[in-house]
Amino acid sequence: MSEPVRENSALRGEFKVRGGKLVVVDLDIRDGHFANTHLSGDFFLEPDTALEQINAGVNGMPASSTVAQLSASISARLDESVRMVGFDPSSVAIAVRRAAGQATRWEDLTFEVIGPKVLDPTLHVALDQVIPEEVSTGARRPVMRLWDWDRPLVVIGSFQSVRNEVDLDNAQRYGIKVVRRVTGGGAMFMEPGNCITYSLVVPGSLVEGLSYEQSYAYLDDWVLGALAEVGVHASYKPLNDIASDKGKIGGAAQRRLVDGTVLHHVTMSYDIDADKMMEVLRIGREKLSDKGTRSANKRVDPMRSQTGLARAEIFERFLDYFRARYRCVDSDYTEYEMQRAHELLDAKFNNPEWTYRVP
Repeated sequence: MSEPVRENSALRGEFKVRGGKLVVVDLDIRDGHFANTHLSGDFFLEPDTALEQINAGVNGMPASSTVAQLSASISARLDESVRMVGFDPSSVAIAVRRAAGQATRWEDLTFEVIGPKVLDPTLHVALDQVIPEEVSTGARRPVMRLWDWDRPLVVIGSFQSVRNEVDLDNAQRYGIKVVRRVTGGGAMFMEPGNCITYSLVVPGSLVEGLSYEQSYAYLDDWVLGALAEVGVHASYKPLNDIASDKGKIGGAAQRRLVDGTVLHHVTMSYDIDADKMMEVLRIGREKLSDKGTRSANKRVDPMRSQTGLARAEIFERFLDYFRARYRCVDSDYTEYEMQRAHELLDAKFNNPEWTYRVP
């Protein structure tokens, strides 16, 4: 639910288009409507007169207007001759929403940061349901947490078929359990020390006006910087992959609660036993074969080989980078969260009805 709009003057909103330009909007709110809108930025726009047309598309709109409504109003003012380079009507609309206090920036948030804590990995899966519920109710501020775990696990996406994704005989032979998570996306092959996984839980206002594809890249922009700091030059590949020039490093998944709260998590390969993964994950055989990994004793180790760093040091470097970029306070799991997560193990995540809901 949106917060009440402010009746005010001299309001400013900014939005940096990922891979594009900075959009700045100064405006007033009068009688519940936008007025005196002035758009500026380092974008390119032809013809010059289109600037006033964009301003006019905002003026007079209700201050409670959504990004879609504002974008439509702006677009209606522009004819086919207008060229917007480095921005578009939706980016202007997001800046307007931020000016009105309806959308937030990273700088507006204080994150509770939870460092890597070794747990049963199924508990981490359960905590990805518990923590967003706590953020949604206001019991917690936005959260960034790193996972660590003490046993192997295959975590499949919410909508994946168990039998299509996992060779259950081989999983059993290796003592690897299968758990279904609450987000979509592909399977995660997790053994102690083989991956780096983090979860972000943020208010929906942070991704206000962004498409799902845009929100994936937006929420992981920080980790591209953190990877560069440790020597991995990575980029985002739509919809949800992080890759370097040597191939895919990891993938992201999301879930949004009814109130808009966003759970966003990423798993990146540190040092994976590719032979074992290919035996346990059916899809892994095809994916690795496509990448030329066919012979025995191969490992998927993009972060270990490219950084030369121990996994624990990468954890610390990531945390340092995130704390330097955003306002943060250190935190830990509460007694209630751990109790609730344990309850969910029996009620849901260890329950075959949930795991095999898509056989």
